[in-house]
Amino acid sequence: MEGFKALGLSYKNAPIEVREKVAFSEMEAGQFLLQLKDALAMEEALLVSTCNRTELYYTSQQNQDEEIIHLIASFKSLPSSQLSDYFTSYNNTSASRHLFNVSLGLESQVLGDIQISNQVKRAYQQSADLNLAGPHLHRLMHTIFYANKRVVQETSLQDGTASVASVAVDLIKGFVGNIDSPRIALIGLGEIGQNVLENLSSEEAVITLVNRTKSKAEKLADGKHISVCDFEALDGVLEDNDVIISAVSTQHPIISSSDFGSEVNHKLLIDLSVPRSMDSDLEKVPGVSLYNVDQLTERTEKARKLREKAIPDALKIVEEELLSFTSWKNEMGVSPTIQRLKSALDQIRKEELARHKKLSEEEMELLEVVTKNMIQKVIKLPVLQLKAACKRGEAETLVGVLNDLFNLESADVEKK
Repeated sequence: MEGFKALGLSYKNAPIEVREKVAFSEMEAGQFLLQLKDALAMEEALLVSTCNRTELYYTSQQNQDEEIIHLIASFKSLPSSQLSDYFTSYNNTSASRHLFNVSLGLESQVLGDIQISNQVKRAYQQSADLNLAGPHLHRLMHTIFYANKRVVQETSLQDGTASVASVAVDLIKGFVGNIDSPRIALIGLGEIGQNVLENLSSEEAVITLVNRTKSKAEKLADGKHISVCDFEALDGVLEDNDVIISAVSTQHPIISSSDFGSEVNHKLLIDLSVPRSMDSDLEKVPGVSLYNVDQLTERTEKARKLREKAIPDALKIVEEELLSFTSWKNEMGVSPTIQRLKSALDQIRKEELARHKKLSEEEMELLEVVTKNMIQKVIKLPVLQLKAACKRGEAETLVGVLNDLFNLESADVEKK
């Protein structure tokens, strides 16, 4: 099936200020897909939206990228001129390959990111629920899921912890393991802060968001069991929470030892800001464990190098599974020709039997069986040759030969 396309922007070609404007929540994604379905008569569409990318995959014989960008701009109340320069297009095999690479974490800011696979699965489920996943998308996604399983089993692409955000969450998991109903505060919701929040999503904890722009915190907390606190109430946040993560943009520390008493009952402080937002004097406060971004980065280097070595093996798996998918797609493309050939030969068989009206009922039943078996044997080789031609990318030539030999596209054959 031709006509599979992808249109998207990511951290590679769009700054966070642009990505924030076109990011879709799960509810917004559903609303937009329905709007897309109605406006452009889409039959297959998949919308993947994270803090690092917004990408739409769709099936259409026409390029509808311009119309889609206009719809996104309209949905987000933005001028389309602000967006068009940031979008990249992919067609057919390159679109499929891009979705493979995105789903397996090969295109992620954190190489081998495990979260993106789950995000793509959720996006696919949403498309299926909205009847926007047809045979092409179903087959492609299940091939991608199988490729991801192979990558996990056969490579080290997803081994270890390779992002500062995930290292931070690993520290938090270890710290709150023995705390009932742990309380976690996240200060600052830029790109790093949002990455931490995504990594924290599966944790059983009371999470509070603090941001200078409160509306942004409220948007991220919407529909989740997450509370929001005013930035001006930071003193209370520091006192009430077991874990404080700061990813706020600042030129000077906003948290220091003076914000705590001389002794603290076990708090974990993680400073992901550059410049630092937590004063180093916090290390001297009894009961406080302080980590900065440099300390966390050291933990990621080993995993990152291991993952980089796995890239060639992962790409090889992508190409193998992409070839399998392409072969299936090509076979689907020649399926109508196979059916027309079977119909044409069967029509010849029936016409020939109809000429022998003097045969007994038993003789006709016997001939029916014999001639059907003959047709099956006659057609077996052309079908095998067609499937082999699909794998070589030469099916179009053989389809043309069969159409000419048996006049398969004639109106008479179609009617029969």
